[in-house]
Order: sequence, then structure tokens, then C-alpha cells
Amino acid sequence: MSTPWKGVFPAITTSFKEDLSLDYSGIEKMVEAQIDGGVHGIVVTGTLGENSTLSYEEKQEVLRVAAETSAGRVPVLMGVAETTTKAACQAVEDGQVNGAEGFMLLPAMLYAADRRETMAHFRTVARASGKPIMIYNNPVLYKVDTTPDMFAELADEDMFVAIKESSDDVRRVTDIINACGDRYQIFTGVDNIALESLAVGAVGWVAGLVCAFPRETVAIYNLVQAGRMAEALEIYRWFKPLLDLDVHAKLVQNIKLAEAMVGLGTEYVRAPRLVLEGAEREHVKAVIQTGLDNRPDVSDYV
Repeated sequence: MSTPWKGVFPAITTSFKEDLSLDYSGIEKMVEAQIDGGVHGIVVTGTLGENSTLSYEEKQEVLRVAAETSAGRVPVLMGVAETTTKAACQAVEDGQVNGAEGFMLLPAMLYAADRRETMAHFRTVARASGKPIMIYNNPVLYKVDTTPDMFAELADEDMFVAIKESSDDVRRVTDIINACGDRYQIFTGVDNIALESLAVGAVGWVAGLVCAFPRETVAIYNLVQAGRMAEALEIYRWFKPLLDLDVHAKLVQNIKLAEAMVGLGTEYVRAPRLVLEGAEREHVKAVIQTGLDNRPDVSDYV
């Protein structure tokens, strides 16, 4: 199955009200802001979307609201991160009904599967899906590494069309291309090596700080595609301290603080996460404020 997926796909946060129930209007506002900023797709219920704190029903609701808001303007992918293969299969089946145009699939959560188990999980979910799938590889966080040779072996599953590569090693992009050719659309999933990944062959960016800075993120992508690397690098160097906030155990809190500071969201997170406070919050706030004070004009690039 082929797909035109490429470009900037925000992994959006999940908006909560003060009582930590789902904030539908907040989700709608975020999706609209991202589309207005020029993004090429939306990913919901990923790591940044606090997948692990959402009930099964809430994940489907977040998807439904995002898909209805997008109304086909950009593809909406649902992050699938369940603890069992059976639950992941059910998630893709229900997700298709609720508007998903594809899925971002992780290995089963909690249990660190070996190679054979990981491959069986991916294949089983692929065969339950009627929509294309992006495999999300994040061994740093989830302790399961889908290696380039494993992607080559999975190439016979037509539903697998893309890879979100988040191993924190930009060399992996080249290794996957060498192992698989152009079989997959390769997305970088680590904000602060995104430009490097795009430069060596990634065609997309599943991004985090884009939630607060959509136009700047899209500008970098567009400039790279146009071969205007010097201009892309200038924006990227401004962006780098902000992008570093994505590569942190508290990326959700960091990015939600950035959203609040630009007027696109609130800081509400579900426990065990807690809103940043004290010196930690002041440090992150200072990084964001410095970025805002020196924000470049990217109107010519979006």
C-alpha cells in the first residue's frame, strides 16, 4: 500500500480541562492551529498525547474529535500503544471507524519483547488494519529496538508504509535506506536531530515543539525540500534550545508550558505527571521566553 505521507506531522498533546477531563474545544483549537501553520498531517494519542494516561475509550474520542476537525484537510493518524497485541488489533479496528486515516504503531507496552515477539506483534496488527501504518521505533524510551534488518524483513507487509525513527541516532536513517531502499517513508521522531535527519534522506518529521511553533517547524521542512539549507539552518539554530525540550523525560510538561505561553493550550497534565514548578519551571520558561523574544519571521517560507 502506497501513501503520500511526508512532511511535518505534529504529535499533538491531549488537551485537558482543569478537572483533567478531555477538553474537546482544546483539541479542536490545536488541530486548527497546526493546519493553519501548514502541517501535512496530525498524530494523536502518541507519547506526547499522554497515551498511557488515557482510557481506551478516551483514545478513540481524541481521534474522533481530531478527525472531525481536520475533515480530510490533512491525514490524522492514531498512536497505538497498547499492552497486548489483541488490544492493539482492536484499537486499529475501532480507529478506522472513528476517522483514522492511518496508525502510528508501537511495540506492545510494558513487556520488552524480543525480536521474534516484536515481529509477530507488528505483523498481527498489520493484518487487522485496513489503513496504512507507520512503525514507531523508540528503543531509548520503550526498550525495544526495531533494527534496519527487521524493517527489511517486514517489507512484505503492505500495510507498513512509513517509519518514525526515534533511536536518537541520525545514522539510522542511512542504515534503513541502505537496507530497504525507498520501501518506506522515513520520518524523524527526535526534534533536535530533525534537520540532520532530513538532510540524509528522511522525508518527514513527527514533531513535538511544533505544537507551539507550527510555522517555524514547517518553514525548516520547506526550506530543506527546496535545497535552501543555509536558510533552514539559520532557523534551526534559533529553534535548537526549544527543540531540546522535546528530548527530556518531562517533554509533555515542557511542551504544554510552551503551548500555554503562546496561547495554544494549557499546562494541565494527568498524574503521575505533575505541572512543572519552582526552579525547574523557571528554567524551561526562560528557554521558551528567549525563543519568543528572538522569534524569526518565517512568513516567506510557509
